[in-house]
Amino acid sequence: MSVTTTGLSSAEAAKRLADGRGNAAPDASSRSLWAILAANVFTLFNAIVFAGFGILLVLGRWQDALFGLPAIFNTVIGVVQEFNAKRTLDRLAVLNAPTARVIRDGEVMEIPQEQVVLGDVFVLHVGDQITADARIIDTDHAGPTGLELDESLLTGESDAVRKRSGDEVLSGSNVVTGSGTAEVIRVGAESYAAKLTSDARKFSLVKSELRGSIDRLLKWIMWLLPVMIVIVVNGQMQSEGGWTVAIANGGWQEAAVGAIAAVIAMVPLGLVLVTSIAFAVSGVSLAKQQVLIQELPAVEGLARVDALCLDKTGTLTTGEMAFDRAIELQPVQGWEGVLSYLGSAPDANGTAASLAVPFADAEQPIDPTPIPFDSARKWSGLLVGRGSAPAEGTWILGAPEFVMRAENDANRAALAEAGRLAEQGSRTLVLAYSDDLTPVGEQPELPAGLFPVAILTFKEQVREDAAQTLGYFAEQDVDVRVISGDDPRTVAAVARAVGLNCEAGFDARELPEDLDELGEVLEREHVFGRVTPRQKLEMVRALQRRGHVVAMTGDGVNDALAIKEADLGIAMDTAAQATKAVARLVLLDGRFDRMPGVVAEGRRVIANIERVSMLFLTKTMYAFAIGVIFGLFAWAFPFLPRQLSITDGLTIGIPAFFLALMPNAARYRSGFLKRSLAFSIPAGLIVTAALIAVRIGAYNMGEFQTIELQSASTLTLAGVALWVLAVMARPIHPFRVLIVLAMYAGLGLVWVIPFTRDFFQVTWLPNDLGVLVLIVVGIGVVLVEVLRAWHLRLIAKQDPVGRAAAVAA
Repeated sequence: MSVTTTGLSSAEAAKRLADGRGNAAPDASSRSLWAILAANVFTLFNAIVFAGFGILLVLGRWQDALFGLPAIFNTVIGVVQEFNAKRTLDRLAVLNAPTARVIRDGEVMEIPQEQVVLGDVFVLHVGDQITADARIIDTDHAGPTGLELDESLLTGESDAVRKRSGDEVLSGSNVVTGSGTAEVIRVGAESYAAKLTSDARKFSLVKSELRGSIDRLLKWIMWLLPVMIVIVVNGQMQSEGGWTVAIANGGWQEAAVGAIAAVIAMVPLGLVLVTSIAFAVSGVSLAKQQVLIQELPAVEGLARVDALCLDKTGTLTTGEMAFDRAIELQPVQGWEGVLSYLGSAPDANGTAASLAVPFADAEQPIDPTPIPFDSARKWSGLLVGRGSAPAEGTWILGAPEFVMRAENDANRAALAEAGRLAEQGSRTLVLAYSDDLTPVGEQPELPAGLFPVAILTFKEQVREDAAQTLGYFAEQDVDVRVISGDDPRTVAAVARAVGLNCEAGFDARELPEDLDELGEVLEREHVFGRVTPRQKLEMVRALQRRGHVVAMTGDGVNDALAIKEADLGIAMDTAAQATKAVARLVLLDGRFDRMPGVVAEGRRVIANIERVSMLFLTKTMYAFAIGVIFGLFAWAFPFLPRQLSITDGLTIGIPAFFLALMPNAARYRSGFLKRSLAFSIPAGLIVTAALIAVRIGAYNMGEFQTIELQSASTLTLAGVALWVLAVMARPIHPFRVLIVLAMYAGLGLVWVIPFTRDFFQVTWLPNDLGVLVLIVVGIGVVLVEVLRAWHLRLIAKQDPVGRAAAVAA
């Protein structure tokens, strides 16, 4: 494509824009609001619950339809959580420049970046962000450095990269030095920034064992419910005298109420609600500690993590360089003054600027000619003439391996010393001198006769809290891996400084591409240098393939995909906006020592939800068992839906809310659902056996009114289920004891207060029926205690290390 200095004509640009060759951004995300609503509203779960809710309202039994409220709350919470995640992703943007400077009709003009078209000619100046992929046409040759860009999107490093004619530049890069022109070669969805944004915007929910286990359990229940509905409905109709009789005399209405009560009891409606509330409260608590939770289930994430990948800069170190010392190799007059001048120069980078204070008193050269730093050659310099304190000649400051290229003994000794210092964790620069005063051209070169004068060492400032925080993770059996783009020797030295056992860092340029082979290396090595952003992503995937739960920290846009892929992505306060958008957790004040608090909060949530889940699953189990047995034997269901509201509220709903928010430091152990079901299934069968015993005993003792039988069943269920609550509330804690006693008191008040007694349609029991209930409940209490002891032994056998945690939980 030929390009002239006149650029495109306005007519040609308009035609290309109309043809779809413009820089319009791709669609926001893969998840529409309608898709979110459909996924959360139109479910089999809601269909069953709201069908029962509607039938009871039609029958005028609104008192028995209270179960619909938790279902509504669950649906609203699900929609809100997913919509917030979608909205965050929709705001994700790599490009933040609203306009671009182009040549049209021979004139320079600024246009909205979405109106840039293929073939446009950019006019680039310092501070511009490149809004579409382009190829350099020409650069400003007036200065010695030409055009330099910050390509941290691609490399992960903020060092400027020099560009020459014919080089490609990526959208999202920023011009830091010089000026030039460039032809647009990729726009819209084909540009680098758009592809990165598209990958990062792909909708996904945080990986949550709690949510995953609960969802899996609900699927199992939904699969079983259709069969259960048939059994229960038929059983209730038979208990009213058969289908023909029940339909003829109106008994079908009571049969319908009983069937709905049986089916709804099988669904753990409150478990999702209590879990969401626990996550929300934890999110508020962490926000007070300057930790932003962008998706509530991420609260549990760090408690499950067993592999933590850290970026060195900004996480273990502050990211600031401090001058350490100068090692003089060969004395040359005035070398300190040269460092003073370079450190106080207006364009000095962070490393050079740290020289200003230590050498402030040295006499600076008079009117030297600077050679600006170039990222390609890795050095800068000064041409010092006569009349200055520093010796006349050329002074070079840069990376030792780039400055000391000549093969001689002095250079080899300087390189060896610089390498030794790098292994100790220092960043090194060498100051070299030559009496050659070759004028600076467009392409500066090292002068002849250059020899090393001094080696300068710099150290990154290690965060004061880093060693303590990493020590905490080591105690919690979390494997920490330090990943950086810096020299592996420097990274390893920093790792040793914060307490990690590491002799040498691994050069990521030697990493295999195969994920299985990469995973093997990651199991052996824990400190990596020269890591590219793409390798960070592959590292996360390799660890996940080997069964690890991975957390990833970062702050650059180049880290966004790895952070999104990780089980828990963590962004620092200094992170780019796009990185924060995909992270699940943001440390607002950048303090790494917040992490143990997040772990503790996650553990509290997991341990407490496991505790209360056993209450909900016990109810689901006895509801299924009662439904099957009473349905097959054509017995009338022993409760009204409103009476189940008593037991649900006092044995599960109210106490579960408080128990889910209490302190709990039990260490995370995988297998949440398996452990919960190991207790809940036998507990549910104990409750079922108690209800069957009361049913058979009552019918053998004589005739009782329906309200008396229902009251006896309600008290039996409440009595055994409250003891299940007492077991789950251990170890004994004053507040837990108060909760259990309050629930027993609440049960008594239902019978004592006339209004509640009438509303729930319960009554005082005849003496003989009351004695039967007491005996059955007493046996049930003993069986629950036996079950608890067996359950603790089972956990200890499967996980001896977690025995104490099991008892605490």
